[in-house]
Amino acid sequence: MKIALGSDHGGIHLKKEIISYLESKEIAFEDCGAYVEESVDYPDYAAPVGNKVVNKEVDLGILVCGTGIGMSIAANKIRGIRAAVVSDEFSAKMSREHNNANILCLGERVVGRDLALSIIDAWLKASFQGSRHERRIKKIAKLEELL
Repeated sequence: MKIALGSDHGGIHLKKEIISYLESKEIAFEDCGAYVEESVDYPDYAAPVGNKVVNKEVDLGILVCGTGIGMSIAANKIRGIRAAVVSDEFSAKMSREHNNANILCLGERVVGRDLALSIIDAWLKASFQGSRHERRIKKIAKLEELL
C-alpha cells in the first residue's frame, strides 16, 4: 500500500505526526507538501494528492488542513475522488466500507494527534463492502459525468 499525503499550513504539524505513524507501520507514502508553516492555499495540495489517487500512482490519499473541509471540497472536484472529512473512528470505517472513500481528510484544529492516528488506523483497516454500496458509487460516478 502507498499513500499520498498533503496539507496546507493549518495541517502541517498533524501531517508530520502522520508521517511518523506511517513510517512506524512501514506504510509507503509520498509527501506532496506543504513543507512550510507560512500561509499556503489548500487546493494546491489537494490537487496533486487527488491526481495521484485517480491515476493509480498511489492507493489512497490523506489530506490535512485546519478543519479538513477545504481539502475535501477541493479534492472532491477531481473526477473519481471520494474524499471524506472524518473526526471519529466509526465515520472513518464507514467512509471506506460504504462510500469507498479514497481520500481521508482531517482537521488539525478539530482532532488531536492520538484521535487522528486512531482514525487513520480504522480507515486503513476497513475495506469497501461492495454489494448495494457499489450501486451507489456508480451513481456518484454518473453525477461526475454531468460536470
